Amino acid sequence: MFDYESLFALAAIIREGSFERAARTLNVTPSAVSQRIRLLEERVGTPLVVRGQPCHATEMGRRLCQHVDRVRLLERELHDALPTLATDGGARVEMPIAVNADSLATWFAPVAATFAAESPVLLNVALDDQDHTAEWLRSGVVIAAVTGSSRPPAGCNSRALGAMRYLAVASPAYVARYFSAGVGAGTLARAPSLVFNTKDELQARWAYRLCHQHVELPRHTFPSPHAFVTAALAGMGWGLHPQSLITPYLAAGDLVELVPDSHSDVPLFWQHARASSSLLEGLSRVVIDAAKVALVQTG
Repeated sequence: MFDYESLFALAAIIREGSFERAARTLNVTPSAVSQRIRLLEERVGTPLVVRGQPCHATEMGRRLCQHVDRVRLLERELHDALPTLATDGGARVEMPIAVNADSLATWFAPVAATFAAESPVLLNVALDDQDHTAEWLRSGVVIAAVTGSSRPPAGCNSRALGAMRYLAVASPAYVARYFSAGVGAGTLARAPSLVFNTKDELQARWAYRLCHQHVELPRHTFPSPHAFVTAALAGMGWGLHPQSLITPYLAAGDLVELVPDSHSDVPLFWQHARASSSLLEGLSRVVIDAAKVALVQTG
C-alpha cells in the first residue's frame, strides 16, 4: 500500500513548483516534505521529482500524481455515500484543470463558476494555449483540459466541443495606416501584429492561409484576451480575436475585419481522466452542454 501522505506531498510539489510552497499548502515543514518524497522514491525505486525552478515530475511521478487526483475524487464519492466515515467535515476536493485563455475569457468561466458554486470542489485552473493544454493532462498535473488536440493521452477520454471562431481585426485608423494598399504579404510584414504569447500561432497561420507563403510578422505580446482587445482598439496592432469577445466593437465600428469572411475556426475538445467520479462526470456534462451553445458546431 502507498503512504498517501507522501503521495499528497508529491502532488503538492508538482502543483506548487517547489518544496517550500508545497510545505505551506500542507501545513508542514519543507524538511518533512523532503523526507516524505525521499521515502516514497525509495519505496518505488525511481526518482519522482526533478528538482529545479520550478520542480517537475518524472514519468513515474506524473503517473502517481494522476493516481492521487483520482483517489481524492473517489474519496469524495465515498464521503457523500457514507458521511459517518468523513473526518474532514466534508472538505472540498481540489479539481485541477487546464483551459486555453480565450475559452476562459468567453464561455468557460461562467460554466466553472456555476459548477463550483453547486459542487464540493475547489477548481484549480491552469492557463495555456489550446495547442498545449493537452500536455498538462498528459503530464498528470491536471485531470481534465480544454484542448485543441483530438487525440487523448493514455487513460483519458476525449469529446469534441465545437470550434471557437476567430476574426482578424484592427481599428479603422490602423487599417487606414497600414493596409490602405490592401492586405498581403508585403503589408503584413510591416504591420505590427498582436500575439498572446510565444506559443500563439493563430496570426501566423492566418497570414499563411491568406498569402500562401510564410510571412515574418512583427509582433507585440499581450498575454491577456481582454488586454489583447484593448491593444487592438488603441491601434497598437492587428490580431485574431474570439468573435464572441469583439462582437460589440465590430457592431460599433471600433474594430473592422482586415479581410471580410476570412475567419479561422479552431476546434476544441474536452479531455479528462477515466475516473469513476460523479464530480468529474458532472463537470464534463456542464462543459459539453455550454460548448454546444457557445461554440460553432460543425458536425
